[in-house]
Formats: sequence, C-alpha cells, structure tokens
Amino acid sequence: MTQEIRVRYAPSPTGHLHIGNARTALFNYLYARNLGGKFIIRIEDTDVKRNIAGGEESQLTYLKWLGIDWDESIDVGGDYGPYRQTERLDIYEKYWQDLLDRGLAYRCYCTEEELEREREEQTARGETPRYSGLHRNLTDEQRTAFEAEGRVPSIRFRVPEGRTYKFDDVVKGEISFDTAETGDFVIVKKDGIPTYNFAVALDDHLMKISHVLRGEDHISNTPRQLMIYEAFGWEPPRFGHMTLIVNETRKKLSKRDESIIQFIEQYDSLGYLPEAMFNFITLLGWSPEGEQEIFTREQLIEVFNAERLSKSPAVFDTQKLSWMNNEYLKKTDLARVVEMCLPHLVKAGRVSEPLDEAGRAWVSSLVALYQDKLRYAAEIVPHTEIFFQEAAQDEEEATTVLAEEQVPVVLAAFLAQVEATPAEAFDEGSVKASIKTVQKDTGFKGKQLFMPIRAALTGQTHGPDLNQSIVLLGQAKVIARLNERLGR
Repeated sequence: MTQEIRVRYAPSPTGHLHIGNARTALFNYLYARNLGGKFIIRIEDTDVKRNIAGGEESQLTYLKWLGIDWDESIDVGGDYGPYRQTERLDIYEKYWQDLLDRGLAYRCYCTEEELEREREEQTARGETPRYSGLHRNLTDEQRTAFEAEGRVPSIRFRVPEGRTYKFDDVVKGEISFDTAETGDFVIVKKDGIPTYNFAVALDDHLMKISHVLRGEDHISNTPRQLMIYEAFGWEPPRFGHMTLIVNETRKKLSKRDESIIQFIEQYDSLGYLPEAMFNFITLLGWSPEGEQEIFTREQLIEVFNAERLSKSPAVFDTQKLSWMNNEYLKKTDLARVVEMCLPHLVKAGRVSEPLDEAGRAWVSSLVALYQDKLRYAAEIVPHTEIFFQEAAQDEEEATTVLAEEQVPVVLAAFLAQVEATPAEAFDEGSVKASIKTVQKDTGFKGKQLFMPIRAALTGQTHGPDLNQSIVLLGQAKVIARLNERLGR
C-alpha cells in the first residue's frame, strides 16, 4: 500500500507570518492537496524566551487569510497530537532517556564559558568551531563531582564517527555530510527543554510525516535529524529544501531589508487581495508548465508538482506583485474593493463613518473611477487627492495649458452652463451636455476644450473619465474652482 502523504508547516510563535514562511506553508499545502494527502500545522514553541504574544494567533490568522486550510493542528485536533511542542515534553523525555540508557547520548556539564573558550581556541587555530567531546566519556566520579559543584547538565547526542550521511533531496538531488564536520550536539538543554533537531525529528516520525519541504537554510540540520532517525531505527521522511528568496539586487531576503514588505499582515493592511498573494507567493521558486501566471487556488492545487521547484534563488519582484494584484483588483466585485478602500479613506480623514446612503454611493463612484489603476487599496488615498483639496494643485503641464489664450473663454462658458444646471440634475449626462454646448458656443473642441476644463478643475492634464470626475467633485466645488481660475 502506498504511504499516505502527510506534510507539515511548523512555525515558531517568535514573530508574525513572514513571506518566506508563508511560501513554505503554501508549498506544503499545495503538495498535500494535489496528492490527496494531509496538511498539518504544528507549533514549535520550545524557544520560550523568543516567543511573542499573539505570535501563534497571527500565524494561523494570516494562513487562513491567504486561503490555506489544514487537517490537523492545535485548533482542529487530530490523531497525532498534541500539536504544540511544549505540550509534548513528556513524550520527548521518554525518548532521550532511551538514548541515555543505550549510550547513544550523554550528559555534558560544560559551562558556557568553557564552551566559548573552546570555540575561540579552535577559531584561532583556523578550525571550524565544534564541540570537541570534552565530556563524552566522563566517569561516574567526574559526573558526581560536577553535580556537587551545582552544575546542571545538557544532554548531547553521540555522533557516530567516520560516517557519511546521504539523502536524496526533492529539489537539490543527492546531498551528503561527513560526521567529521559535526560535533556531538545538544538534544536537551540545561532547562530540560529539547532542542529543535531532536524535537522535530521525533515529532515528524510520531506524526507520520512523509515529506518535509522547507527552506534551504535547514539543509545543515538534516544530517543531525537523520542521526536521530537512525538511532531509533526509523525511516526518515523525504526531504526537499527550497531555495532562498532574494531581493531585486539578488541579496537574501532579510527582515531588515526595507525595500520589500516582509509580513503578510502588512499586505493585508495595505489592501492586497489574498488570492493575489496566494498566486504570487506560489510562483516564488516554483513554476508551472507554459506561460500562464494568473491562477486560482484550485488551479494551482491541480497543477502543483514538487519536481518543478526551482534550483535557483527566487527573486521577489515587487513590480510583478503590483501588476498581479492590480489584475485581481480589476476583476474583483466593486463592493469588495470599496470595503477594502474605505478604511484608508477614513484613516486619511477623507471621509467619516458611519456613511449614509448618499455618502456610500459617492465613495463607491470614487473607487470605481480608479479601480483599474489601483495596485493595492491604500493607493486610493493619493489617487483621489484632487477631490479633497480646497483648490487644485497644478502640475507643470496643467500650468502650460491654463496659459493658452482660449482658456478664459472656455472656462467662463462652462461655468455659465454649470451654474444654470439645477442641483438635482447635476450628473454625467448634464455635464456632457454642458461641454457640448460650450463647444458649440465657443467653437473650441478637442484638446482646446477638454484640457482647460480638466486642468482648471484638477490641476492635471490626464486622469480618469472627465465627466465622472466633474460629478464627483460636486457642483459647488466645480463652481468655486472655476470662479477662482477666472479671478472672480
């Protein structure tokens, strides 16, 4: 019988959901869903000092926001729990005690000062720092003496000597490590908490994880985990290590890199669509067959194949993300886009809530005017600035247009038409008719007609539909701006 596909995303609640972690979760999710397997979320919270308040909640909240669901975790349960590492300490103890009993692990009483001194001496000799095995073969008397001093031991795994560990990586092919490069490593810290490499190996086995897809920064952890598997006689999962995400200058994506927004929560706040983020992140280090770039979640599940994971670093192309989110926004229902834009307009002091029916209709018309141009919802604020200014702020091209000799004639004629329009009839139809009358009365048409009106009212020579823009400005503001231009 074929082994059930079981994959996991195992975040530490030491921070909010980062773009790199989101990609790891997505690839695991797509792999499981494509093959009819299970996707598990396990919380690796043993680094208690670095855990942050709300970190766990943030991870789950923004995975859901992206459109990811899971089969087992702290919130939905499952047959292989607990799914939070700090609730599994008694399980780990049973296994590290077994390693001690079989001589495959030992207690190390070295102090931090002794270990640091050893590292400094190795570095001075030009050696790669690693634990030398100082307490590898202590006698009972030595152990008793250290404990009498009040020393608390850690537990180290006894690394086999003269061995080479190999594994066939899903992404990178065969990778091998010589144990001469690895010193005996700590599997249980002095406070009794297991280390990452020990706990993760146990959890993956006990939760029947079949494939481990993760970032390539974990490659160096893999031989240690393989040693743990071997010590217990277990078959390891299949490993796959995804390449790094780099910025546009080909440097590793760092949380200190301010050229790229780092956290999923920030994209939500700015008004990116989760569907677009799901699509974009999936293409960071994975490519489908063909040239198609816009996919639904269901389409990505159908075509995802781990063999197409890239062997080269994935470039985070901010322009491509902007293009992709714009493509999604253009096709999104207007009401949803309005709900995304409204908080930004409120925050900027442009509108106040609660909105009455007329106010909501006005905001909807405003958003509709710019929906095709938005890269993300927060851009509604700078795009619509002309509608909230007391007076238009002229761009250089607008200043040039307004200096043309026909402008006073055109503006005066248009002002007369606007003032003659009843307030309740001021709409796109009436505006269009007014401009047509100005053309007939003055003889000016084309750019000589439209450019002065746009420049006078908006300070710009290019923009969205002129008739709609004039209606959104409102009759009173249009009259005021025209009077100002005419020096009245």
